[in-house]
Parts: sequence; structure tokens; C-alpha cells
Amino acid sequence: MCENLQMLKQGAEAKLYICNYLGKPTLIKERFKKNYRHPDLDTAITKERIKNEARSIVRAKVAGVKTPALYLVDFERRRIYMEHFEHSITVKDFIINVFTEDQNTEDGQSTFDSIATKIGETVRKLHDSNIIHGDLTTSNMLLVPKNNSEQNNTDWYQIDNIDIVMIDFGLSHIDTSAEDKGVDLYVLERAVISTHNDYPDLFWKILDAYKSYNINNTNEIISKFEEVRARGRKRTMVG
Repeated sequence: MCENLQMLKQGAEAKLYICNYLGKPTLIKERFKKNYRHPDLDTAITKERIKNEARSIVRAKVAGVKTPALYLVDFERRRIYMEHFEHSITVKDFIINVFTEDQNTEDGQSTFDSIATKIGETVRKLHDSNIIHGDLTTSNMLLVPKNNSEQNNTDWYQIDNIDIVMIDFGLSHIDTSAEDKGVDLYVLERAVISTHNDYPDLFWKILDAYKSYNINNTNEIISKFEEVRARGRKRTMVG
């Protein structure tokens, strides 16, 4: 059923495999068993997290956010089979390994600003559908060519030719609270600061796009974000 299975990487919560499933490039996410938990409890928790992840992916797609297509959810084997984007690059790797060469050019800055805008609008779409991602980092955002053609030249990632695809909804949940959305933004801010400290304005460009995309409920969400930031700074200072 799944041909040419290969391990892609292993994380803290799951192993990732790639294969061909029903003739399509497929990513398999297989969650670990946690031996420190009672087996019944571990099964129940894992099943709930797999359900939350699959539900968030589908809900995000309905909201107009590009996500991997779901092919199969296998609770017995703790697996989710989903679309694998063979020709893609994470936003993190793009900024670190590609953008640095073009950052001082007009086209490079335009691409940078456009990506920040796309991120902000995408996160806002998630929040407007009450999807809390839980792990907003530039590693969990892919730049994917719209025509899914091979990366046979250096122009495939030009801004008019790419989509941002959100991945790894393993910590996601559905919630209407402005507090949770503020925490989501704070997680993104910390991730951007720690990973892209050479670009101190990146997060604020993202946040400007987030606020501009939809003005409804924005003040409450940003207010909660500022409260979470203040608590975070206080914990950092106190230790």
C-alpha cells in the first residue's frame, strides 16, 4: 500500500516517513508510544491528538489556508498519511540560506515583505476560524511553488509563484478565546526572534499584516498578546 518507505526525520513526538501512497508522494507522521504513561491513557491521549491534528488541517483548508491534503488517519498504527511537498523549502531555511544573498536588493526586500505579509494573513485566517496552531514557527511554514514544478532553477520561489503552506498541527486545538490567540502570537514572536535575530522587524511586519487582514476582534487579541508578552518578560527577568 505504501511503496518506497523511507524515514525522513525523528522528532520529540513522532517519526516522519516519506513514501508513495496510492501513487502520490506522501508524508507519514507516526506518533511514539509513551511508556511512562499507562497504555490505555497513552492510547486515549494519542488518539485525541491525532483527531485534533486532522480536524485542524481540514478546518484550516476550509478557511482558505493551504495545508497538506489528508489521505488516511490510522489510529491503530498512530499514523496520519498526508500530502508530501517534494519541491518546497521552509520559511526558516529560505530566510537563512536563500534570502541572505538578496536582502540588500530591491527585489529581495520586496520578497521579504511579501512573505511576512503572507504569514500574517495566514495566521489571521487560522485565528478567525478559531484554530490555535500551538507551534507557530518558520520551520512549520513551507514555501511551495504554485505549479508544483521541479526546482530546476533559482526563480521557483519568486513571490508570485509561491504559496505558504502551514504544517505540523500536532499541538493545535480549536478555541475562541483571545487569550489563546495571543499566546499563539507570542510563540511566533519568540520563535522569530530566536531564529531570525538578524531581521528584527520580521515579526512586526507579520503582526502588521495580521492586524490589517481583519479588524474584527483585533484589539482584544493584541491586548492579550501584550499581556502574555509582559508575563513572559517578567519570568525572564525573575528567572
